[in-house]
Amino acid sequence: MKKKVFFMLCIACATLVLNLSAAPFHLKFRNMKDTAGDNQLTQTEKNEGWKLLFDGKTLNGWRTYKNITGSSWKATDGTLCSEKPSGDKNPDLITNEMYGNFELSIDWKISPKANSGIMYLVTEDHDQAFESGPEYQLIDNKAFAGQIEEDQKASANYAMQAPSVDATKTPGEWNHTMIIVNKGHVEHWLNGKKTVEYELGSEKWKQQKAAGKWKDEAGYGAAKTGHIALQATHSGVENTGVCFKNIKIKAL
Repeated sequence: MKKKVFFMLCIACATLVLNLSAAPFHLKFRNMKDTAGDNQLTQTEKNEGWKLLFDGKTLNGWRTYKNITGSSWKATDGTLCSEKPSGDKNPDLITNEMYGNFELSIDWKISPKANSGIMYLVTEDHDQAFESGPEYQLIDNKAFAGQIEEDQKASANYAMQAPSVDATKTPGEWNHTMIIVNKGHVEHWLNGKKTVEYELGSEKWKQQKAAGKWKDEAGYGAAKTGHIALQATHSGVENTGVCFKNIKIKAL
């Protein structure tokens, strides 16, 4: 019996080591004393070169896409939120700065039936941010009003690569996302699981683009550097929204 228990413990430890070795460093174990509250950097993160993109109080460092007015974005209670407005205008929010190779760490939650996204390598050469920037999809997989294709589910590279697993939490709960962009290699992570991996600009990627939604968008995925964009809630359902916190980035 003791041998059996010891054997099972060995398997569990080996599995844990393998899972940690596959995860980005930001998701691995840290010194438990090296902690920080929401919207703050730990000393380790500061030493590693992480930068805080949201201070938990203001929209400093952010602006609307093309400076469009009528924004629903608000910083409240340590979160950055967008709710469906009464009118049609609801522009996306973008960083003032632009980024090329990076790791982005961000927490998010949505209301039931909500739809949003996180875009990267966004330029302002188009009418909408999604016409240039690949989108990490945020959506209520189970209750969204309308049919959802596999490459439109949460953590997908929207309308390009479907997630390998549904790692989402129940709407209203916080999710943790990591997006890694490094010399064309892109990874999407959700709650500690890698869900998407692709090579931006590769022959396979070009074939997928030519055969799908973005075939007529010459600027889609073309930029080497761009803004991070948070997509304003746009599910079309009243009283739906999205919130973000702990938005951090590290240049690679």
